[in-house]
Amino acid sequence: MKRYSAELLKRKPHLRGKDIEATRKACAKFKDRPASIMNFVEGTRFSRRKQAAQKSPYRHLLKPRSGGVSYVLSMMGENMQNLIDVTILYPDGVENAWQFFCSAKSRILVRIEVLPIDPALRGQNPDDTEYRSRFNRWLNDLWEKKDHTIAQALERASAQNTGRIAPPVDL
Repeated sequence: MKRYSAELLKRKPHLRGKDIEATRKACAKFKDRPASIMNFVEGTRFSRRKQAAQKSPYRHLLKPRSGGVSYVLSMMGENMQNLIDVTILYPDGVENAWQFFCSAKSRILVRIEVLPIDPALRGQNPDDTEYRSRFNRWLNDLWEKKDHTIAQALERASAQNTGRIAPPVDL
């Protein structure tokens, strides 16, 4: 789903709603055949600058953007039973992609978890206020857990670098 900035929508109001229409068309195709739908819920790559600008309540994440995911779950309904939650962590830090690919010391931690999708979150009207509230609560709870898991993994990775003993944490 291509998102347009508020500035662009002011200049080109005819683009309003195009993202939702594109999502509808894609989901209609996916209902008839197996497919994987990827959604980057934060909307962009993490940086401390972006985190500060949006006043994220999370230590290691940007705020999740629920619109795209809620529309896909609404449109796919019973065709979508599970969600694959992927967390990618760079414990040594990465300034940019070039630095990552050229550095021999870069480590990556990846956590993949298959989560069942609550039937109450599937096939609902994403514009319904009650549904939207319930969906946002679910997504924010998921983000809280993810932020906590990242904090534990970073602590463990730091302890491994200093020789300190840290409790095991899966990531």
